[in-house]
Amino acid sequence: MAASYGAHEVMEVHEVLSSEITSINTAQLYRQHIKDVQLSQIADKQLQFMVQGYNTLVQAVQSNGMQSAVPYRSPKMATPTYGLHQPAPASPVMSVSAIDDRDVACALLDLHKAGATQKMRASLECADSNLRRILQQGAINCGEQAYEVWQYMNQHGYYQVPTMKEMTTQTMINTYQPVAGGFPSIHTAPYGTSEFHPSTYVSQTQQPSYSSHTTNSLGGATSDYSYGNYTSTAMQASPAAPFGSQASNAMAYSSLGSQVQPTKSK
Repeated sequence: MAASYGAHEVMEVHEVLSSEITSINTAQLYRQHIKDVQLSQIADKQLQFMVQGYNTLVQAVQSNGMQSAVPYRSPKMATPTYGLHQPAPASPVMSVSAIDDRDVACALLDLHKAGATQKMRASLECADSNLRRILQQGAINCGEQAYEVWQYMNQHGYYQVPTMKEMTTQTMINTYQPVAGGFPSIHTAPYGTSEFHPSTYVSQTQQPSYSSHTTNSLGGATSDYSYGNYTSTAMQASPAAPFGSQASNAMAYSSLGSQVQPTKSK
């Protein structure tokens, strides 16, 4: 009997679930240090959702069912504040009693960032499509929770966003331009037709073009190619050559204007 999951995805799920347990336990430890009402509401809602996501993944892998992850709905908040405005100094606390709201928010933010990265990476190793979707949605959920915490931190000055000069920002952004037009279609020209391919990689004054000419010759196919300072002739016998005859391919290169001629196999 074949296994329900591949070895690689089983190990990835094992790592994700182990980290989820640690994240939930860590969030509970930090919860008791919260003093701000808004942050406590965010932490309680996110902790409940983390447990729900953990249960969904456990049930999915144990029953091999079709459970699906529920998207996290974070409330819309104010536009982010940019720039540095006398940021407070940061350093590790030397006592548990000194942990404040900023420390708790930083911890929650890091937990969600790590979860998003790990779950998305794990989803790339999954053969089971349903398990893959659950992990991908879990990564998105972690990203949404991280952004919710970050918005809280940004509003309270805990996480400020440094900026560059407007000229520097615009110079970097405007460096990249959209692609004009599309890529040319690739096709094979039928025998007896000629093709001309302009070269964009060679100087137009010294080596103007690449060209090929294909014709029917004695039941076979002959192609003449020229590129830059070199020319070549390729001859291929017809696939329908009589039994006992020698079908061969030959190609030779010669410098344009020299006396060296392409070779030919008989």
